[in-house]
Amino acid sequence: MVKNDRGFQYVVNIIMIILCLICVLPFVLLISSSLTADKTLVKYGYSFIPKVLDLTAYKYLIFGSKSIIRGYGISIFVTVTGTFCSLVLTTLFAYPLSRKNLPGRNFFAFFIFFTMLFNGGLVPTYIMWNQMFHIKNTIWALIVPGLLMNAFNVIMMRSYLTTNIPEEVIEAAKADGAGEVKTLLQIVLPMSKPIIATLILLIGLGYWNDWLNGLYYLNDDRFYSIQVLLNKMLQNVEMIKNAASSGASTMKMPSTSIRMAVAVIGALPVLIIYPFFQKYFVKGIVVGAVKG
Repeated sequence: MVKNDRGFQYVVNIIMIILCLICVLPFVLLISSSLTADKTLVKYGYSFIPKVLDLTAYKYLIFGSKSIIRGYGISIFVTVTGTFCSLVLTTLFAYPLSRKNLPGRNFFAFFIFFTMLFNGGLVPTYIMWNQMFHIKNTIWALIVPGLLMNAFNVIMMRSYLTTNIPEEVIEAAKADGAGEVKTLLQIVLPMSKPIIATLILLIGLGYWNDWLNGLYYLNDDRFYSIQVLLNKMLQNVEMIKNAASSGASTMKMPSTSIRMAVAVIGALPVLIIYPFFQKYFVKGIVVGAVKG
């Protein structure tokens, strides 16, 4: 029995190692390519170890392209603003749904669940946002459509509040004279750190990695986020050359390695932030999604 358990553990460890390599090796290749001279990439292709170490792509990003620096700033603004607004709306929707004495609770719960199964479609959505709300070529095009409110996040937070915030605590707060707002801010939210951290990570990743809204609603490169800009670069590297032609630097742009460098820089904030949320992430996902 012990031998069988050890054999099973070895197999599981090998599988996990393989899965980790599948996740890590593409990122290593990405970093290596961004540090390789452009001509070397064209001549010899990609490799895990740079044949010719070159920092031209990163120098260009820092000194040679105003559009990339602006895109990075827009991504940060959109991610911070969108995450905050989305978290506030999600909390204000999920908290009443977690209260068993809410009139029409089942109707509102079904209403939010219904949006996970059906939607109006891409064309009506595009027409609505453009003709009714006029968000095309504005910063709101990167914040509102499809990202500001997510039914899954509401259900996950409602489930967490229902299973982890005892009714007795809320009733005790009411007995002490606390209203709903005070109860939410001083009682419920401090007890909901795991799910809040989880939602911040999920919502933030959604905003940071989004490029579809820019593809649908933006024609003005002044509002391009870093992901939208990277997508445009992958389609046509001449676009970024033209966008950067007005910059102060006359440095020649490395067309191949700069794509890798932008991708590295785009992923860097996530790699920095994730360890701080990791301890809350698993707990928030499991408790918020399994029970309800």
